[in-house]
Amino acid sequence: MTILEVENLDVSYSNHHALHNVSFKVEEGEYVCLVGENGSGKSTLVKTIIGLIKPDEGKINLNIGLDEISYLSQTNLKDLDFPATAKEIIMSGTQKHLKPPFYTKQDKLDYDEVVKKLRIEDLLGRRIGDLSGGQKQRVLIARCLIRKPKLLILDEPATGLDVNITNELYEILNKENKENKMTIIMATHDIEEIKDIKPRIIYLATSLKYDGKYDGWKGFNK
Repeated sequence: MTILEVENLDVSYSNHHALHNVSFKVEEGEYVCLVGENGSGKSTLVKTIIGLIKPDEGKINLNIGLDEISYLSQTNLKDLDFPATAKEIIMSGTQKHLKPPFYTKQDKLDYDEVVKKLRIEDLLGRRIGDLSGGQKQRVLIARCLIRKPKLLILDEPATGLDVNITNELYEILNKENKENKMTIIMATHDIEEIKDIKPRIIYLATSLKYDGKYDGWKGFNK
């Protein structure tokens, strides 16, 4: 099943041509990494896919509902400082479109499962602003995963994290993809970060420059 189809996408803003004639499809269960230098259009593409940016030309075809998508934006983790606990933030991920603000028995079971999976039991009663960058990111990932999305979209999720926490994060995502067949689209600028995952690569530099296997792109073999 095709989860997403991007057709001849052009996006510009503030006199900047961010994306030009970008086309590709994503099938159910794929792990796709959008790679490229800063300013290559990765974040613009992600925001256009989820509807935050309107394209100038082309179209986005999503064959699932928005409530079946979880999105983790590129976040300055230092700015996450408000009086909500880790538990409250994670549970807010269960609130889908048009759903009343209360938690079901299944929501609580899903919460227990995701907390155990990310090993964050000791963080639950603490304010998000009191957590380290790595702890905050794990809480935000838990908020995404508690919804059991068909499509998980992440924009530079390892920004500001040390290498050990980054590796742990990618192990979790890889497991979700392999064991639960979760479709993942992740933007990153660091090729080395994903060498053990070996996902499908979509390399952007305003336009699409490469779409294929990790090992097939000549940039890895220099």
